[in-house]
Amino acid sequence: MPIKIPSDLPAFNVLTREGVMVMSDKQAARQDIRPLRIGLLNLMPKKIQTENQFARLIGATAIQIEFSLIRMSEHKTRNTAAEHMAEFYRPFSEVRASGEKFDGLIITGAPIEHLPFEEVTYWDEMTEVFDWTQTHVHSTFGICWGGMAMINYFHGISKYILDQKAFGCFRQNNLAPSSHYLRGFSDDLLIPVSRWTEMRQDEINEASALKTLIASDETGPCLIEDYAHRALYIFNHFEYDSDTLKQEYDRDVASGTPINVPRNYYPKDDPSQPPQNRWRSHAHLLYGNWITEVYETAPYDLNQIGS
Repeated sequence: MPIKIPSDLPAFNVLTREGVMVMSDKQAARQDIRPLRIGLLNLMPKKIQTENQFARLIGATAIQIEFSLIRMSEHKTRNTAAEHMAEFYRPFSEVRASGEKFDGLIITGAPIEHLPFEEVTYWDEMTEVFDWTQTHVHSTFGICWGGMAMINYFHGISKYILDQKAFGCFRQNNLAPSSHYLRGFSDDLLIPVSRWTEMRQDEINEASALKTLIASDETGPCLIEDYAHRALYIFNHFEYDSDTLKQEYDRDVASGTPINVPRNYYPKDDPSQPPQNRWRSHAHLLYGNWITEVYETAPYDLNQIGS
């Protein structure tokens, strides 16, 4: 089954060229099924790039997806055209006022990890989002800062600044092979990491409602299940394109910002070589498993979500 997105959203043509099944509103209307309603609360500066990354992963499943783009109500972006934001995004305040419900919600990362949570300009609205998910979203997936913010809000887990940036592709251990979310996963795997902060496993262990599914000896906890809040938190970036770490590295080099070559990313760690994507299959597995789990557990009647 395809993902349903507007035919004039840039991701429509990008995914079509890649062979991902997409459909327009008119095509979807002719199918007599209820698609999963998945929202993307996009906090990243490069909105279109992030849309493509997540639409690619959730659009590769066998379930029809209705993809909705959401933004913070007052926060403005300088990296995406105002016309694009006005046409394709709705502010969270409007979504909340509508009373509509979602089978799944993805909350992305944001380039604000150096700030204490309470100093983020939209933190008050962000906490409203977290509370709203408990009554209006069946399953929430927090990514990097989004996951760190959720686990802090619901469980008081602290965020710690690293001495140097965790940057590159790091090996991870599959700690819960029987988890529905890790169906088909190898015992160990590689995932892109790009962050200046960490959450610590000893604090996560103290919260009985949390279960660590994937972790690294080098970069700590990666994927956490929060059964009580119907949520997953991932602190790393399966959704990254092959060249996303390269873009970050080249940007910092060009600006004179001190940065190490991303580890285990370029062949022989040589940035003159094209980077290799060694996480794509597990990315599709994780998001495919999440969508399948949402499909199998969400009530058919959207009004029953959160009740």
